[in-house]
Amino acid sequence: MTAPHTPPTGYRDAPLTDWHPDRPVDFAEAEEFLRACYAELPKLGPVEPRLAVVREQIAALGTYSHTHAELVHGARMAWRNASRCIGRVYWRSLTVLDRRQHRVPDQIFDDLVSHLHTATGEGHNRGKLRAVISIFGQAVPGRPVTRLWNDQLIRYAGYRSGDGMTGDPQYEQFTSAVTRLGWTGKGSAFDLLPLVLQTGDGEPRLYELPESAVLEVPLAHPEYGWFAELGLRWHAVPAIANMRLSIGGVDYPLAPFSGWYMGTEIGARNLADAHRYNQIPVIAARLGLDTSSESTLWRDRALVELNRAVLWSFERAGVRVTDHHSESRLFLTHVERERRAGRDTPADWTWIVPPISGGLTPVFHRYYTEADQRPNFYLDRSAQHLSLTATTPAVTVPAQRTAPEPRTPVAAEPARCPITGQFAAAPAADSAAGRELGSPADGLDQDDLDFDLDGLAFDGHDPQLVDGVSRPPATQAEPAGSAPAPIPAEPVPARRRGLRRLLG
Repeated sequence: MTAPHTPPTGYRDAPLTDWHPDRPVDFAEAEEFLRACYAELPKLGPVEPRLAVVREQIAALGTYSHTHAELVHGARMAWRNASRCIGRVYWRSLTVLDRRQHRVPDQIFDDLVSHLHTATGEGHNRGKLRAVISIFGQAVPGRPVTRLWNDQLIRYAGYRSGDGMTGDPQYEQFTSAVTRLGWTGKGSAFDLLPLVLQTGDGEPRLYELPESAVLEVPLAHPEYGWFAELGLRWHAVPAIANMRLSIGGVDYPLAPFSGWYMGTEIGARNLADAHRYNQIPVIAARLGLDTSSESTLWRDRALVELNRAVLWSFERAGVRVTDHHSESRLFLTHVERERRAGRDTPADWTWIVPPISGGLTPVFHRYYTEADQRPNFYLDRSAQHLSLTATTPAVTVPAQRTAPEPRTPVAAEPARCPITGQFAAAPAADSAAGRELGSPADGLDQDDLDFDLDGLAFDGHDPQLVDGVSRPPATQAEPAGSAPAPIPAEPVPARRRGLRRLLG
């Protein structure tokens, strides 16, 4: 970190959340990424010709456009550099869906639903979750952005009444905001919240997720039959939507990414935290535990049984989940692989150590280096303010849809691989890179992917975990992401016409 009396020396000196959509790209950051990307992917060829093109584009337009191969590898590098994620061992296998040309809100919603279907699996593969990121248009100086209010694609509503709280208290304020916009929930403990998209200062648009896109697991216990009577359940896919993806100086405000849960994120946080579903006292009572004193460790005993129920229920339902002991060992495997590759592994100890039995896991007993390695995921304060305050412009009746309409394929767009997002017919350099990018790391099976990104959601002022790692609890919903809006139809100067040709 730069000393207070030392003047800034480059792009890395800016605070992680100090970002504005109109900020031009810093060529130094672009060059650093491209040199690293092309060094890791020799099939892309020499980097110098590419740097010359990028330098000209930034000088003329203030930004540049990534090739598909650069986008795919950049997203994977961002996951690799995410210091608060324990599940980075299979970063090479991240499925990247290139949605940069999709700007209309209805189309964006359809893509988000498609993302969930891809992540969840369909047919006999339903429940075989995979890590997926959907990347929408980049931030461009002078253009408004489309923000997604939601911090995750799937969250449950929270309702307060005279009888107390029903649902998730963390989303009480968000639930009130979407209710004012015309949404009506069922009032149950697990009502799916709608997605809210807003372009610039325009009216927010509400979209309800179709039930077919959300896989949920009812929770039971391998020994206690009464556990099922509690009526608990949780969704299978953690899909963070409030993190800005930054690759080589280019920011992608709307880039939701998903994987699957580490069991403690559900059993030791979402359902256990006092400011969330607060089920520990309920389970302790059903177990008949002595709650008269903390020294009886009744909380610990109830917590273990809740976590057993989560893991057992997901495994019985055929839905991928991982336990914190296995995940901790896999993280150290990742650290060793990165060391052999000549790369450091940045990690935040307070996020890597799981929220239950931390001292029993190998990640507890070592120190880690913190570093702002880029590409990476960040949070912008504008999105955070929108989600935390839930303030909305004056609107009448917002547009609302309950399910995506069937999409007619665009004839001009080549088919993409469902795993890598790679075009079937791409330029020679990108095709070669795609063959390398699409293969699992070190011969590991795609079905054995391990991923833990739910814990990446954080507060821009004081990092606080939403789910997954023992941190001081957040009391508000987290911020939403954003994406560029359509290019206006009115005449624009020559510089802007060049921007249209570059970015579509």
